[in-house]
This record gives sequence, structure tokens and C-alpha cells, in this order.
Amino acid sequence: MKEDEKIVLTAEDGEPAEFYVLEETRIGGVSYLLVTDAADDEEEAECFILKDRSKPEDAEASYEFLEDGDEQEALWRVFAELMEGADWDVEK
Repeated sequence: MKEDEKIVLTAEDGEPAEFYVLEETRIGGVSYLLVTDAADDEEEAECFILKDRSKPEDAEASYEFLEDGDEQEALWRVFAELMEGADWDVEK
């Protein structure tokens, strides 16, 4: 895991949530992050795909959880391929 790549997202209610970036990719000009909620490789953790919704002129990135079924399925395959050979597995 890229332990130094931690991001903090602020929910609509203003509460911060920390996630650790496992991998990132860019497809069709859109950036995607594969993140987890656990800092330790020994823990079982949930993974999420985040989609960058910010505009080039935005000062900060704006991510949302990817929920579109077809897009999400395609990204899981991409991230599974990118993560091949890692010390741990990503399961849907």
C-alpha cells in the first residue's frame, strides 16, 4: 500500500473521512482512485473507487464515490489488472 498517499474527503455533513490510495488511473481524461479505509495491510478493508469530478480551474480535487454499475464494473477490472502481483488481493 502507498501509505504516504492518504486523502481526506469531507462529506456533505462536514465530517472528514480518511482513505488510503491503493492505485490510480486515468481513462478518457478522467482520473479514478482505488482507495481503502484501512491503514494496515493486515486488516480486512473495504475498497472504493472514486471519480474526480473537479474542473481544471478548481483549486482542489473533488471526488465522488463511483456508483454507476457498468462504469464501476469496468474500473474494477482495470484496477484488478493494475494490482496484479501485489501482496494482497482486491475482491469485489
